[in-house]
Amino acid sequence: MSLVLDDVTLTYPDGDSRLTALDSVSLEVPAGGLTAVVGPSGSGKSSLLAVAATLVPPDRGRVVLAGTDTGALDRKEKAALRRERIGIVFQQPNLLASLTALEQLQVMAHLSGGKPKAVRERALALLDAVGLADLAARRPHQLSGGQRQRVTIARALMNEPAVLLVDEPTSALDHERGAAIVDLLATLTRERGTATVLVTHDRTHLGRADRTVTVADGRLTGVVSVQS
Repeated sequence: MSLVLDDVTLTYPDGDSRLTALDSVSLEVPAGGLTAVVGPSGSGKSSLLAVAATLVPPDRGRVVLAGTDTGALDRKEKAALRRERIGIVFQQPNLLASLTALEQLQVMAHLSGGKPKAVRERALALLDAVGLADLAARRPHQLSGGQRQRVTIARALMNEPAVLLVDEPTSALDHERGAAIVDLLATLTRERGTATVLVTHDRTHLGRADRTVTVADGRLTGVVSVQS
């Protein structure tokens, strides 16, 4: 398994008490598998992603990523793990307005010390993989919402992550463009062997996932295998 959450509990301060965001959650996401996470607003979906991304440490339980028990890492080591082994796609693309699509990807790899020629070649290959090879020189304002989200996905894959965490990537898109984004995520997950977690509110996309888990009140209430 590339991502394992083992009996994870997470609480937040809430006045004089604490609010339980995740309650004894256990989840395994295999390499090359797309797991969709659904549930009502405030159910714990975002908290699950934050813990999986090592952005928030759980009160109890383990997060194991690509064989590494993240609880044993210090802050600097967790930052390095996120940079090298985790790709994150946020709800909004968060692209830098002054950079071209190609440069958005190159910046990510340069932060990890990649060689310029190799970085450029990989960035161009990823833009080609998401269907944007001919738009590499365009800046965000010259791209549609769906195209900007594709750049974001390519950027998240730039450092060959073991785990890809995706938060509501279709919320600002119409149904057709949203379906295309989820199709792309499913294809890239299987081709590149990432363990992908997709948080989505749109249940019409769930047939593209390998399985769906439902979160309610911080607990996993159901796991449904979609693909055989």
